[in-house]
Amino acid sequence: MKSAICTLFEGNYHYGVAALSNSLHNAGFRGTIYAGHRGALPRWAGRAEPTEAPPWHGSRSMSLGNGVEIMFLPLVTNYHLTNYKPDFMLALLDGPARGIDALYYLDPDICVTARWRCFEDWIGCGVALCEDVNSPLPENHPRRVGWRRYYAGHGLRLRYKSSVYVNGGLVGVAAADRRFLETWKQTMDLMGQEIGSLSLALTANSAYRSTGFADCFDRTDQDALNAALEASPLVASIIGQEAMGFKPGLALVPHALGGGKPWVRSYLRAALNGVAPRLADRAFWMNVSAPLAPFNRTTRLLKRLDIMAAAAIGRFFSRA
Repeated sequence: MKSAICTLFEGNYHYGVAALSNSLHNAGFRGTIYAGHRGALPRWAGRAEPTEAPPWHGSRSMSLGNGVEIMFLPLVTNYHLTNYKPDFMLALLDGPARGIDALYYLDPDICVTARWRCFEDWIGCGVALCEDVNSPLPENHPRRVGWRRYYAGHGLRLRYKSSVYVNGGLVGVAAADRRFLETWKQTMDLMGQEIGSLSLALTANSAYRSTGFADCFDRTDQDALNAALEASPLVASIIGQEAMGFKPGLALVPHALGGGKPWVRSYLRAALNGVAPRLADRAFWMNVSAPLAPFNRTTRLLKRLDIMAAAAIGRFFSRA
């Protein structure tokens, strides 16, 4: 199977892209990682050279060795990047990634900890998705009813399938199932009309205001993604909260949700406040050495000591 990965980043999220790319390489992925970005490339991408990737102007690529390439694709959009995911994936399938068998979107605050073969097996079961920490949402939860009412008013019928509410950080789609991405784009575009602009998202730096019945669109890309699941006839294969490390079990893609991303987090300080290092934090710092090294050796060593000390404190002191 010929697979490709994509992610989106700006600002200091480039550290997450480096760790994600390393984790994919180390997990056995072989292929191209498409990194859509706003702003200048980070210093660790200095070896990237101009490439012919029609129809993407300004693309640059660099090899990570062993058949893995990262291609940087500059973006021209006013969308908040979390709302740009289906557009980006469709543009890749119609452009640089044309001809692949499967495309996986991964957020840049995720690392892959399972062997890549697991993901290729997974996508053979349906659209690959992970359960969110805020799941479940029963059939008549106000959020689901809000989606149903809103989209029905725009000629799109939603059919309840499951109480599981999925996370927008991982979406894996076989090229043959691109219709799911088209449906997700449709639910996203219609949602944009309701919230005012797809440049808005529920983040600390956003001017976003909750809107719709029972604030049913205050998670933007995720709400539109879950609505797309109900609007699409395609089968989804959903792994539970353990996949992203939200509960005990086999973690495939530990996800550093919320503020305090691994590259800025002070673990000792957090531990003294009763918050132990997360699985996602450990996965990040285990994947910043090779093939890409976004931090120098001293920084990596100090941060690992920070995590060890914080973990030791966490064994005796935790927030109630």
